[in-house]
Amino acid sequence: MKQWSKEIEINAPIALVWGLLDGSLEDMQKIMPQVVDHQPVKVTDEGVGTIYRQKYKEGKRVEEYDVETLEFENTPDKKKLKVGFTLAKMFEITALYELTAINEQKTLFRYTCSNKPLKAFLKLFLFFASDKIVVQFCERVKKVAEEEYENSKMLVK
Repeated sequence: MKQWSKEIEINAPIALVWGLLDGSLEDMQKIMPQVVDHQPVKVTDEGVGTIYRQKYKEGKRVEEYDVETLEFENTPDKKKLKVGFTLAKMFEITALYELTAINEQKTLFRYTCSNKPLKAFLKLFLFFASDKIVVQFCERVKKVAEEEYENSKMLVK
């Protein structure tokens, strides 16, 4: 198994950033444009155990898989969402999103992703994998959240 982690400061309130991660399909697509569908299969009151069927488009191919919530925390100053899924019967993937309010307009975002190959030949492939996708994802979340926050401030004026 390989794991990557990246932390970034975002100039936007924690609730706004959280909405991109735990909101509607439309909000999620702002930071994950390849997700084309996100339908609840099982929803629990506490969050943990909730399952969504997701469709992910890569080129012309669409992969479908179930995403299970493994950890969930939602307080005003700290939010955490950990999900797990199996992609194409080849990788077990977990994604952990952690948000901590620095102040009313700033959020610390930590993204940790792990990838476990389910086939022996994929272990070598993973050995050479870099953190490039994790870094790009964090930068995309920052960019979208900060743009949305700036736009919301302009609407108020």
